[in-house]
Amino acid sequence: MRKKFSYIVLKRFLHYRQCLIKFQRLGFRKIFSYNLGEEAGVKAEQVRKDFSLFGIKGSRRGGYDIDYLLSSINDIFKQDGERLVVLAGMGNIGQALLNYQGFKENKITIVAGFDLDPSKYLRKFSIPVYPPDKINEIVTRYSIKTAIIAVPDIAGQEICNRLVSAGVKCILNFSPVRLKVPDDIVVNYVDLRNELETLFYYT
Repeated sequence: MRKKFSYIVLKRFLHYRQCLIKFQRLGFRKIFSYNLGEEAGVKAEQVRKDFSLFGIKGSRRGGYDIDYLLSSINDIFKQDGERLVVLAGMGNIGQALLNYQGFKENKITIVAGFDLDPSKYLRKFSIPVYPPDKINEIVTRYSIKTAIIAVPDIAGQEICNRLVSAGVKCILNFSPVRLKVPDDIVVNYVDLRNELETLFYYT
């Protein structure tokens, strides 16, 4: 069984990857923990500790090979093939996510969307859009384990229940509601309004 690591650790690894890609584009082939730590905003000891969690090795004199680090990090996030996702909610946020090019760069593909509005089924999106009662069929067809919810709060829990019932295990939730899910379901929340409110506090 795959060991589970904290959200904070995984976020650091994603940040390490961004930094490593930057160094690679600048022509670097090797990097030391203090270089990566300085770029990522953490101590060198933290970098080495994080790498040791996944058995990632380097040398004090030679440092780390950047290609090796990127390959190791991609393995952590199962980036060895296309990752399929479904999207519930084809409003403004949903359409913005559908057009986000960063997903393609990381081999993440949204294969289908769901919406209550029948007019969305006839529009020419880059993916097919279905009514919510098709969730089980589509999730089963593509063996989907990850979904994005971008619906109004009033519909958030109902859509979540349908997705979980269909076999989805991980959810990225843009809906402004705290979802009630079984213990084995992972939910990450993105509340743009609250994020901005937090920034306004500091101003």
